[in-house]
Amino acid sequence: MSLGQRVSSDNQLTRLLQIGVVLEEVVESRAALHIDSLPPEERAEFDAEVEELLVEAAAESADHRERLEALIDDLEAETVEYEEINALVDAQYGPPEDTDGVLYDQLANEETAYKFYDDLITAIEASDTEFAVDRDRLLETLSEIREEEKEGVQEVTEIMEHRA
Repeated sequence: MSLGQRVSSDNQLTRLLQIGVVLEEVVESRAALHIDSLPPEERAEFDAEVEELLVEAAAESADHRERLEALIDDLEAETVEYEEINALVDAQYGPPEDTDGVLYDQLANEETAYKFYDDLITAIEASDTEFAVDRDRLLETLSEIREEEKEGVQEVTEIMEHRA
């Protein structure tokens, strides 16, 4: 399904929110694993600023996941468990090779999430469908999450510019 179209049913909305949950679970899992995955010589160079960024990103993604799951609960659907996604992330993605790789990975995660929420909000706003979840609450939640993802992109970019 393309997000370029309107969201026309509760089922379609549920699937898109579930994609958001999975996206947040991937971001949370990768951020949590980055520090431990670096080789010892790279870990020594891993400064407090980058470590704090990753800790905050994991916590923010967990919060986003919970907020999306609350919307999905209102639609009377289920989500994929974090532990299941975490295992898939471990199996699919190797750890970044260095600190710069960690930052680029985090930037890509934040940008992907921002774009997803931006497209989802546009698709919902283009729709005249009445959903089982309150439309204002839905758009407010998604807009808040999108704004936090935008701030994450800016924060990672600033750290990368410091380090350059």
